[in-house]
Amino acid sequence: MRKKRKKRKKRIGTSAVLLAGLFLIAHLSSTSFSLQAAAKKKPALDTYAIVSGSVFDDRGYALPDANVSVVPEAQSDKPKGKEKSMEAVSSARGEFVFHVPPGPMRYAVTVEAKGYQSQSKSISIEDQERAEVTFQLERQSK
Repeated sequence: MRKKRKKRKKRIGTSAVLLAGLFLIAHLSSTSFSLQAAAKKKPALDTYAIVSGSVFDDRGYALPDANVSVVPEAQSDKPKGKEKSMEAVSSARGEFVFHVPPGPMRYAVTVEAKGYQSQSKSISIEDQERAEVTFQLERQSK
């Protein structure tokens, strides 16, 4: 005669139920927190234009660590505003980026690097746009 074995029901322990409940509560509270944070954020009112570009040496290679400045040019029809000059250093790929107030405005972009002749270019920004400038600096004569 064979004994009948009782099938054991696999029970989930109370710790597993508590853990699942805590996870659910944590998830719901973080979701509501992020929704509240999103609701409290101010709408993005700041708008800007972008002045970007690249700096190369006379052989056409990227020129890293060049000093780049963007200076608003004086305009006779515009009153003197909050426009400030900005400075940056070109990346390892010779690239730079500036966020400037939307136009209309003219800017002088100047690039200087040790051992190279500095160079300036004038650009116009009309609105929220991207203006790209490329510089190829010549080596200074010895």
